[in-house]
Amino acid sequence: MNGDGGRAPAGDADADSGSGDDAGDAGDAGEVGDTFGVGIHVTSEEFRFVVHVPSDIDAGWSDPDEFQRRIERVTWETLDQGETLRAVARTADAEETVTLGTVTMRPGGEVVGHTLAPPEE
Repeated sequence: MNGDGGRAPAGDADADSGSGDDAGDAGDAGEVGDTFGVGIHVTSEEFRFVVHVPSDIDAGWSDPDEFQRRIERVTWETLDQGETLRAVARTADAEETVTLGTVTMRPGGEVVGHTLAPPEE
């Protein structure tokens, strides 16, 4: 794990099929929001915060780094970061990604909903 509490830069985004979780399924994404998967990828050296981006993301998201920072901020405002990362350390092996849930957000930054929860032990 790295020396900053297991936290890596938010710039790691993984493309995802957007397989239709939660509020992201209903209606137009501009009205409802886009649903992003959130996880922690464990390596032998560090934890990486990952955002799974739906393939049909709303065109209003013009800056990938910005929406990833927003998703990370919402995640740590919702979950206790230290407690969550300790739970990840106890439950995951290297090269595993632990899913924390989803965040549904509109391009303007409004959170429409989430399913965030620390990993079960």
